[in-house]
Amino acid sequence: MIKSLKWLSVLATIGMFLVLLGGALVTKTESGAGCGSSWPFCNGKFIPTEITPELVIELSHRLVTGGVGIVVLALSILAWKRIGHIREVKFLSFMSIFFLLTQALIGAAAVKWGQSEFVLAAHFGISLISFASVFLLTLLVFEIDKKFDARSLLIKKKHRVEIYAITIYTLMVVYTGALVRHAEASLVCGDWPFCTNTAPLQITTFRLDQWIQMGHRLAAGLLFIWTIILFLKILKNYRNNRVMVWGWTVTLGLICLQVFFGALIIFTMLNLGIALMHAFVISCYFAMLSYFILLSNRSAKYEKS
Repeated sequence: MIKSLKWLSVLATIGMFLVLLGGALVTKTESGAGCGSSWPFCNGKFIPTEITPELVIELSHRLVTGGVGIVVLALSILAWKRIGHIREVKFLSFMSIFFLLTQALIGAAAVKWGQSEFVLAAHFGISLISFASVFLLTLLVFEIDKKFDARSLLIKKKHRVEIYAITIYTLMVVYTGALVRHAEASLVCGDWPFCTNTAPLQITTFRLDQWIQMGHRLAAGLLFIWTIILFLKILKNYRNNRVMVWGWTVTLGLICLQVFFGALIIFTMLNLGIALMHAFVISCYFAMLSYFILLSNRSAKYEKS
């Protein structure tokens, strides 16, 4: 039974990655209206007769989300029953289903009634939380054979607080990035990192879409700097712990890649492959932060005991 649970958890994690990338693909190809205003069917039909690229992308995303939803539900129920004694399992099982359902309902509402770009921008962040919940649930499943010993890693309170803070801030940065796309502000600044690199910066003349674009760049830049600073703190305080050192090395590498792909989006004039890699990398980065939240919570529990 445990072996089946492991396979199911891996399938759910891969499936959630596909859901994330599928949602990003729908947004970046402007295929949200590919099925008209009908949901869950396309143009009010179970099998649409007029096939367009936008319809294929939107319908495929709906089918993948529905299929993955069934897998995640099965994983949550089975994990709850089999390893529910592990303190984080029930919470993560609930989070996985709740946020997957929430992001699906937001998507449905956008199709049926339309939503402002400020509401739609929350869609990707909600999907990230659902993915992170499934990812952490998978890690717990694979810890059954050799459970992580909280006593071997005690994260100091000041670092735990900073990990919580940077994770929340990352969601804010993700929101601004999604807002850039939904507000069609991706290419309103043709240069990088500033809106114009060839003339004096005149922010007083910025349009709203330029403010959105530059606001995201500023927020992302601060996240990049914060990650570097926190990485150096981890090296200084946990140099003998491989989980922390290698984990934060990977996290630092991911944020560097995120900045790199963010710049390439501008230089390649919104290349679809680059844009999807941008979404993929931030998903991996957030998953790593979520893992450190799990470790921080365990350290806090051990500290109190």
